[in-house]
Amino acid sequence: MRILLVEDEHSLGTWLSKVLERAGIIVDWVDSGRTAIAAAAQGAHDVIVLDLGLPDRDGQEVLREIRRLDSRVPTLVLTARDGLAEKVRSFHLGADDFLAKPFELEELQARLHALLRRARGAAASRLSCGPLSYDLATQRFALAGQPLAFTPRESAVLLVLLQHAGEPMSKQQILERIVSDEKDIHPEAVEVIVHRLRKRVDGTGLRIATYRGLGYALEAA
Repeated sequence: MRILLVEDEHSLGTWLSKVLERAGIIVDWVDSGRTAIAAAAQGAHDVIVLDLGLPDRDGQEVLREIRRLDSRVPTLVLTARDGLAEKVRSFHLGADDFLAKPFELEELQARLHALLRRARGAAASRLSCGPLSYDLATQRFALAGQPLAFTPRESAVLLVLLQHAGEPMSKQQILERIVSDEKDIHPEAVEVIVHRLRKRVDGTGLRIATYRGLGYALEAA
């Protein structure tokens, strides 16, 4: 999962970026409304986390603009403004969730995963495609109920494909969701990892299909 974090408090932004990335969530952190709108316009994020108290523009104005740019990307408002009027207005402007500061990290992570699941049409605590499942609480894969172990990079790529099951993902889109700095891994390395994953899932009721010009898609065979 790749999120856009819009937060002007630098200590909080730095901390959240680090702890979420340790949990496998890639974070693009910006600290103003202007940069938030520019980043949202790229359409590269699975979820947007938006603070309302921004230095250059009111966060709710930014929310309105994000919704104009993309009506589908899930957006969670994360703010110290926890009054009922703020919540109601945020929801009317298109927020999908609202979390008041201070908050628990575990709750934020759970809400991010829930927003992504709902955006993909799923509401359970597991992601699944055919016989493959991923438990969001334990962060483990299982195939037909049996635990399945992968290397960290294999797990990261397979999770992206599972989160977007049935939807072709290009090497670049996969790369953007597994590393925060693309200098760490070359796009061609994704091809090698997908090849290894194919050998693991072939004949199990799954396949990783290649769609020329579009990318890879995890599908039930």
